[in-house]
Amino acid sequence: MSANDAARLIPDGAVVAISSSSGLNTPDRVVRAIGERFAREGRPRALTTLHPIGTGDMYGIPGIDHLARPGLLKRVIAGSYPSGPSSLPMPAIWRLILEDAIEAYNLPSGLIFDILRNTAAGEAGVLTQVGLDTFVDPRREGGRMNRAAGADIVRVVEFDGAEWLHFRPLPLDVAIIRGTTADMRGNVSMEHEAAPLGTLDLALAARNAGGLVIAQVKRLETAGPLPTRQVHVPCSLVDVVVVDPDQVQATETPYDPALSGEVRVDLTRLEAEPFGIEKVIARRAAMELAAGDVAALGFGVSALVPRILVEEHLHGQVTWTIEQGPVGGVPVTGFAFGCALNADAIIPSPQQFTFFQGAGFDCGFVSFLQIDREGNVNVSKLAKRPYLTAGVGGFIDITARGRRLVFGGTFTTAGLDVAIAGGRLAIRQEGKIQKLVPEVEQVTFSGRCGREQRQDVTVVTERCVLKQAEAGLTVVEIAPGIDLERDVLEQAGFALAISPDLIEMDSRLFRPEPMGLELEPARKRWNP
Repeated sequence: MSANDAARLIPDGAVVAISSSSGLNTPDRVVRAIGERFAREGRPRALTTLHPIGTGDMYGIPGIDHLARPGLLKRVIAGSYPSGPSSLPMPAIWRLILEDAIEAYNLPSGLIFDILRNTAAGEAGVLTQVGLDTFVDPRREGGRMNRAAGADIVRVVEFDGAEWLHFRPLPLDVAIIRGTTADMRGNVSMEHEAAPLGTLDLALAARNAGGLVIAQVKRLETAGPLPTRQVHVPCSLVDVVVVDPDQVQATETPYDPALSGEVRVDLTRLEAEPFGIEKVIARRAAMELAAGDVAALGFGVSALVPRILVEEHLHGQVTWTIEQGPVGGVPVTGFAFGCALNADAIIPSPQQFTFFQGAGFDCGFVSFLQIDREGNVNVSKLAKRPYLTAGVGGFIDITARGRRLVFGGTFTTAGLDVAIAGGRLAIRQEGKIQKLVPEVEQVTFSGRCGREQRQDVTVVTERCVLKQAEAGLTVVEIAPGIDLERDVLEQAGFALAISPDLIEMDSRLFRPEPMGLELEPARKRWNP
């Protein structure tokens, strides 16, 4: 049926889950039709929407902003929200959040998938230690994003002598998913999608609760059934098919077969990352790798590390994994983050999050907004400019148990200007905002839990490298040309320890030509 007819099937007060990741795999035509129906008819009203990773962004695919109308939404639970530069208008959903016009929650993406799978199986809820002592913990914020979010959606329980977070089941009334092709029985394939995300899991959760499953696709196969092994969501789970021949693969990407794994590309033709402060940070982060590592990768400056290995002719020595599902290859940066070129496999997001939560990877690369004296890290909240961050996404899923974690980012921000030349770094103008602060605005990584688990934590910035040690956050390397007292210690909001073995960062980091990087020998990853 048409998107408009499908929108009329959604009742007031429904719980609606939408499968997407920012601009990737977004069923945007159906979501837009729901907003348009509300503008015409005032229906549906008071929806609760779930977005395990995120729906839409600021760069051309409005996504959740189609629904950001007073009265249409009652509650939103999302892994991430639209974000982008301050030069663009604030997304409409953020205005509703800041005005307390809706109840807004932010939960780790993997936990939302866990809740949906648990609900589909008719179980008693999710019991997990992922998120303990972070803003997800009800003793902090319980995932709430505003005052309107009064309901408790998580509680702390004791089980088998330990503390756990318990998330109750959340039955779905509607799941809106997306694929590439549907046949006349309603089987759905995903050959042009860059990742399957949690499409099957959302359909299962809605079907098993007696709910409605709407599948948006690019085309119909009318000649016969789809090949059996090509079907990702079977007809037993699909009620309605909506065809949108104009659906795009990702933000600013109508369709690229390399992103869906249909063709391979010559990686030597990738443009080198521009030389600058972010490249310095990514290069130094890459030096934490060993040959044969399987690495988890988050958004931000850390997403540049795979490109460093390509430039250094080391591609293939590390297997990259990202939350949208790609395994191996080279994750794409910028608008299409979540896709990968030349991936070995593209698995469903829920299984990727299981891999992350269980610390199956050797090293995790993520970014940071703030770090405090307790070793807590914030990536999810900026009180003065909240829409500049997307929220937690898969950050907690990666960092909750990761044995080795590398946090990357600049030492200060807002106006930071540096000179990089001759293997040295000079601060021309210091950033106006400190990022090492006495207390973070929101705890996205718990320093206490990290110490209790003996996680190996490294912080890489343009001017120094720090390690989490018994003495606290400790400076272990400093860039050539940097004054330790003036440029590091005075720019931190709390006292930093200094390693007795303090060394200079490798001067090759600060030269534009390739470094001639060599990775450490492979580590043993298992016990026989």
